[in-house]
Amino acid sequence: MIVLSWLWGIVKSVLNTIAKAAAFAVILVLLLAGVGLVAGDGLPSNMVLELDARKSIEDKTSSGLLDLGSRSLSVMDIVMTLDTAQRDPRVKGVFMRVGSGDLSVPRAEELRDALKRFRAAGKFVIAHSQSFYSGGLGDYVVAAASDEIWMQPVSTFFSSGSSTTAVFLKGLFDKVEATPQFVQRREYKNAVNMFTEADFTPAHREATLRILQSWYDSSVDEVAMDRSLTRDALVSVLDNAPVTVEEVQQKGLITHVGYDDDAREAAETKAGGEPTVTGFARYAQATRGQGAGSGSPTIALVHAAGEILEGDDGGALSGNTDSIYGDVFAKAIRDAADDDSVRAILLRVDSPGGSAIASDQILQAVKKAKAAGKPVVVSMGSVAASGGYYISLAADRIIALPGTLTGSIGVLWGKVAVGRSMGLVGVAARELGVGQNALFLSGITPWNEAQMAKVNEQADIVYADFTAKVAEGRKMPIARVEEVARGRVWTGADALERGLVDELGGFWTAVEDVKMLAGIDAGTRVRFKSYPASEGFFGTVSRLLETSSASLKALQGLHALMDAEPVRALMGTLEAMPSGRIEFSARGLPGQ
Repeated sequence: MIVLSWLWGIVKSVLNTIAKAAAFAVILVLLLAGVGLVAGDGLPSNMVLELDARKSIEDKTSSGLLDLGSRSLSVMDIVMTLDTAQRDPRVKGVFMRVGSGDLSVPRAEELRDALKRFRAAGKFVIAHSQSFYSGGLGDYVVAAASDEIWMQPVSTFFSSGSSTTAVFLKGLFDKVEATPQFVQRREYKNAVNMFTEADFTPAHREATLRILQSWYDSSVDEVAMDRSLTRDALVSVLDNAPVTVEEVQQKGLITHVGYDDDAREAAETKAGGEPTVTGFARYAQATRGQGAGSGSPTIALVHAAGEILEGDDGGALSGNTDSIYGDVFAKAIRDAADDDSVRAILLRVDSPGGSAIASDQILQAVKKAKAAGKPVVVSMGSVAASGGYYISLAADRIIALPGTLTGSIGVLWGKVAVGRSMGLVGVAARELGVGQNALFLSGITPWNEAQMAKVNEQADIVYADFTAKVAEGRKMPIARVEEVARGRVWTGADALERGLVDELGGFWTAVEDVKMLAGIDAGTRVRFKSYPASEGFFGTVSRLLETSSASLKALQGLHALMDAEPVRALMGTLEAMPSGRIEFSARGLPGQ
């Protein structure tokens, strides 16, 4: 009894501590809300927003409580915030740092569209580059959408074209006696070539060169239009790169030479009065949720970014949303379809695919949403290929950027058996199984001839199902689908010509299509309701209170470790390894 009393005392003490912590959290939030109501959003009355685009920018980013204060801006954060800023009379313009972000062409095109839309509202954009250091064209495509482009003195313009690097591991696997076994449908399904080949296959080379050429052509056309240059004049500079800042100014690719403070002062002068240069992230945070009012028509926004996986995210404390879990996103689409306030669904897709099972689960949810009378429009980000295309194909409309990587209508299945490799380093792996194919999914033992026949049979079945669903969703003859499928990746521009997408444009083009299908006037602002819904502060606190202090500290330490660059590089390599299941994947794409 004494022991039980002692234990009960500990339990009551813990519960009391938790209750106090919860009460403190609630009071803190209420106090902050009260201060916010009194002080407004705390932003100056005359602003120039400073946007730093010199680092990698993902289509979607988010953070949990453990990431507080380190949240980076995503492409969609910038797109949405520019929409808010163009309607805010306090914001006069944007001062943008650019040049070394190595932005992919499609992400640059999305930002370009958003900046041009911002300028069309009567605002200005001034860009400054210390050097256009990356050889790709994405960084300059973004800068070219500005009113003025400044470069630092004695700097260099490296932007020259489109290129990619492919790594092939066959030679390594041969040395360590690993056995890669894969089936691909069909010859252009090149995601596993890194494991099975020592060089580009003819189909791999053909498709990759076409992507690079398409990116080059669309980038050159966009820049030439934005800077009022002829194509030949622009190409002559690109072909001569790297070139000096004086030459690019003389050729009309930039407007001014000066340091970042010079360009910032020019932006302040252009704004007039005494403007405050305000960080873009600060403005985004302060104005989040200041979109259209609750009385506006509601559009469900389902943002699917990352690899497609089975199951759910397990409610991870880190709040990571860099994967598309079948259970989570199928439910999100169903919830949006069941919501009477939602007029239509806008599905934003930025994914190279992944699990065939999870992709099919999400596609079925899209079909049910349409059957329930909710129009569905897809806005493709930088990549919506393989499984990313699969979950999009039944939409009423598909909008892609000219540089979006899409298609890759194909199937892959395989594994790398490493039993002999382990033997080379003295590790003995011995497997036992009851049943003729009990070791079918083993990563130690290769498939035999009969098992390979089963792998090929299943790949044929899944590929036939994939192409049939494309034919149904896109209303195309199956013979035509076969011509454009075969596992080939297309850019958005090429996909449009082949009927795989309906229109070229960015996020706001998709919004206009959503409004049209939902019967909403083109000039009407819509309210976006995000699915899956964020659990918010209270949900995060609730889950944290279920975790002991020691566990929380361990999670914080693990989070710091996993964020270290060497660990991230290792994890990226491991994630590229095949899972041993049938996949709709398009790994190793240019610029990704």
